[in-house]
Amino acid sequence: MNTPDRLYPEQAWVRRPPEATGLDAEKLAAVGQSLAENANGQPYRVIIIRHGYLTAEWSGDVAPEEQLPLASAAKSLYGTMLGIAIAEGMIRSADDRVVDYYPEMMDVPEGYGPKPGRFAREKDRAITFRGLISNTSGYMKPGEEPGKVFHYQTFGMNILCHAIATRYGYYDSHDPERLPGFGRLVEEKIRDPIGGTWTWGYTNFELPPQARIAIFGNYNQIYVTAHDMARMGWLWLHRGRWQDEQIVPKAWMREATQTAPGIRANCPEGQWEYGYGFWTNDHLQLWPSLPCDSFAALGAGNKRIWCCPRLDLVVAQSPGLFPSEDESFENLLRLVVEACGP
Repeated sequence: MNTPDRLYPEQAWVRRPPEATGLDAEKLAAVGQSLAENANGQPYRVIIIRHGYLTAEWSGDVAPEEQLPLASAAKSLYGTMLGIAIAEGMIRSADDRVVDYYPEMMDVPEGYGPKPGRFAREKDRAITFRGLISNTSGYMKPGEEPGKVFHYQTFGMNILCHAIATRYGYYDSHDPERLPGFGRLVEEKIRDPIGGTWTWGYTNFELPPQARIAIFGNYNQIYVTAHDMARMGWLWLHRGRWQDEQIVPKAWMREATQTAPGIRANCPEGQWEYGYGFWTNDHLQLWPSLPCDSFAALGAGNKRIWCCPRLDLVVAQSPGLFPSEDESFENLLRLVVEACGP
């Protein structure tokens, strides 16, 4: 059921024209025209949700219902799942040491990591869940003390996923295929409650044959439609609430979508743009021309879910068009924000 002040999609999004959601139809049409003119045969799709309605959708050479890999934008789902695991008492605190839940993370000696010089070190025993989800863990990175350096990486996120899944009884590093996996946990805890349709599977970089992939690899790749991405964004925009259910604690979502405290305390101001699996704009470092309450899930291949609570607006893109994607996506978003009016 929908709450009096919030509209949520059932099986499909309810569609409304731009003017019915307070958007300038001419300005929004110009966004769609620009996408079409710049496509040059490249696939793209963009969907805009405002006030709970699907108010614009454009695509070229890729169907909205086609499932594409979410890439690193899935890290925002990982942060969401961590908040749920803490709320359910499976993880006591974001500041707990990960090794106490997943001791296998230390079983990556020299020569068995992803590349020369990358292996588990004694310092990594101090890594916390907060450090992993904020990309400040320093896992397997020489010279990076836990919690001190922002360094975007995938292997630390894999450790986070496997630790949570192991705690729930969903992952076994000795036999990963034996149990359902973190991806299934995300389906049960997030996908199914919000009516999503996404699927998942393990993917890996090209790694040495002796690498202990089952410990630090097996990235949980999520395959989504454009409408799935919009549902994720709508959940995040409303601080983890879906209809009458608080799926993720509200306080956790507020904290997750602001710059992580460890980054603010230890990193230069230019890096104040990452929270708990989300890219953040609370210090206007990421998108200076966009609202400071906006945040996003971002992934390779121009997979992006941008949320702006102040404007009650979600923009999902998968994939995008331009080589200079960071700048071009900000330009696209600025045009959409301008269409919202004063």
